[in-house]
Amino acid sequence: MTEFAQQVVSGLATGSIFASLALALVLIYRSMNVVNFAQGEMAMLSTFIAWQLVLVGVPMWLAFGITLAIAFVGAFVIERVVIRPVERAPQLTLVIVSLGLLIVCNGTAGWIWGYTVKSFPSPFPPASVSLGGVSLSLQDLGVIGVSLVTLLAVYVLFQRTKLGLALRAAALYPEQSRLMGIRVSWMLAIGWGLAAVVGAVSGIMIAPVVFLDPNMMQSVLVYAFAAAVLGGIESPVGAVIGGLLLGVILALVGTYVDFIGPDLRLPAAFAIILLVLLIRPAGLFGRVHVRRV
Repeated sequence: MTEFAQQVVSGLATGSIFASLALALVLIYRSMNVVNFAQGEMAMLSTFIAWQLVLVGVPMWLAFGITLAIAFVGAFVIERVVIRPVERAPQLTLVIVSLGLLIVCNGTAGWIWGYTVKSFPSPFPPASVSLGGVSLSLQDLGVIGVSLVTLLAVYVLFQRTKLGLALRAAALYPEQSRLMGIRVSWMLAIGWGLAAVVGAVSGIMIAPVVFLDPNMMQSVLVYAFAAAVLGGIESPVGAVIGGLLLGVILALVGTYVDFIGPDLRLPAAFAIILLVLLIRPAGLFGRVHVRRV
């Protein structure tokens, strides 16, 4: 029972990272109806920026805040310069553009910092606390705490502020929003900035675990996409719950299912995507769209 509880906590820590990146994917999908395949690489680039700031002597948490600001501004500029000219183009065009951004971000990180694996310092002390006989690492607890605070901040923004209301209106009803005087294109740019901030949190939180290199977020993006599909690609709440569920499921499966183990967790994530698409294509919290013929 003790091992089970520890695996659940470890799964929640990993799942909260999946949830952050899944939420970033959902934010872009709701506004543009397309998956941003560059989301993971943008998070990786932000993580490298945080690592560079720490390397030159900036305190970790200050570097964390500066990186989030840079991530927001950078994504805002990308939307204005790269995405806006094609925002009304066919979905295939947007997919190709996002894949191009993926390649550019990966190549930029490799060009500046190289492809050698680097150690990213953890913002949490390497200690643990005991709760009911279960040993909980401060790393796991810290990751869960930071991720949940980030997700809560996004929830408050969207549900309790006028900016959040405008962002939701622009994403769901763009034409009506324009008639109401909302600058939809600017809302899309802000949405890209917010998605980049949430993605940067996931990158910085997972970097001490997987180490830092330009390809570090590629597998995490697959897990995040699985989490978004599991919860519902149009549901921010579903993305969060899907990420947490996926993290716990993978932790338990990797521990208790012998033929899977840690090495086959990525194929297990693909299996979850296929299973959800077959049984409930809209996801656990997604809306089923019905059309009259």
